Amino acid sequence: MMVDGIMKKIHEDVVIYILLGLPVKSLMRLKCISKTWYTLVQSSTFINLHLNRTTTYEDELIFFKRSIKLEPDLFKNILSFLSSDNKDDLNPVSPDIDVPYLTSDYCSRFHQLIGPCHGLIALTDFTTIVLLNPATRKYRLLPGSPFVCPKGFTFVTRGVGFGYSTAENYYKLVRIFEVYTDPYDRDLDARHSKVEVYDSCTDCWRDLDLTVKLLPKVRRFACSEIFYNETFHWCAHDDTVMILCLDISLEIFHYMKLPDHCHFWDNKGYGLTVLSNYLTFITYPNPRCALDPGQEFTDIWIMEEYGVNGTWIKKYTVKPLPIESSLSIWKDHLLLLQTTRGTLSSYNLSSDELKEFNFQGFTSTLRLVVYKESLTIIPRESEHGTRVQTF
Repeated sequence: MMVDGIMKKIHEDVVIYILLGLPVKSLMRLKCISKTWYTLVQSSTFINLHLNRTTTYEDELIFFKRSIKLEPDLFKNILSFLSSDNKDDLNPVSPDIDVPYLTSDYCSRFHQLIGPCHGLIALTDFTTIVLLNPATRKYRLLPGSPFVCPKGFTFVTRGVGFGYSTAENYYKLVRIFEVYTDPYDRDLDARHSKVEVYDSCTDCWRDLDLTVKLLPKVRRFACSEIFYNETFHWCAHDDTVMILCLDISLEIFHYMKLPDHCHFWDNKGYGLTVLSNYLTFITYPNPRCALDPGQEFTDIWIMEEYGVNGTWIKKYTVKPLPIESSLSIWKDHLLLLQTTRGTLSSYNLSSDELKEFNFQGFTSTLRLVVYKESLTIIPRESEHGTRVQTF
């Protein structure tokens, strides 16, 4: 082919340098032009170079999920792909798509987007988990859990985490269950925790041995978990509010204290994100709870020295906002949130400007992830595993 002839005349390093500057959509088209480009773009070397290329905020996109109420107990779940301009407005970059596999009843309020990790995102309703690459439009329904609840007991999924273990060189998903008697018994002796780990290298789930009977209860808010510094983090509580942590390689749980002013009965919502590369904790007023005077502000804390208690620094105190839940901090100055009216909005931490966008959903159903395009392939190690599909 002519393209292959041209490729032979140009040094491969030059070709790679040129291709790394193209969007994923263009690279996917180039795969169809010649066998040489197909092999190059599919190679692990090129995929890793593309993943680790130098990027800016302009290269970032938002993967956004919302649910629209159609009937009393029926919702339509929608995924959108958004970009930003110099004025921090949000605009669609491609048509919306329906969310595959996930529940469409009131459980839509508990859907989570987890990630990104190497450009991959986990989408879950705490039972079903879909792993997807929003750039290549590839996705895969992961195998279901083999866990069967004993007779006389029932369970609820408290938390899910998704990350990549650099030491082990594969992806892991973690799912935390609370198992309790049916009917429910408030007695702690009638409850226990169960944790499962999915390894992408084996394409199956396994039990994780616990050193405690009952883990702190993970809170299922939007933005209530994050994978940071090779560790899963979840907002959780028992008698006190804390961050429950799990080292992805060692698979050992530990706890992280929160700022002294945060406590279980403060009628606040919580969020975990990253600001200026620091682990960041957000507290905001719960719109469903009565607040004491002076508690209607949103506080943003950064942990100056990761893992060291007492190094939380309050970075911002934000004026009262119509906030239902925090969703993320983007570009280090935009607090993305869902308003009490179900509208996706941003609050500029530098200019104090609150901006509403034309994206609305049922209360508590908005979720988003900020991601950079990647060519990362959806792992599928087993021939008999669930197949990779395309949106």
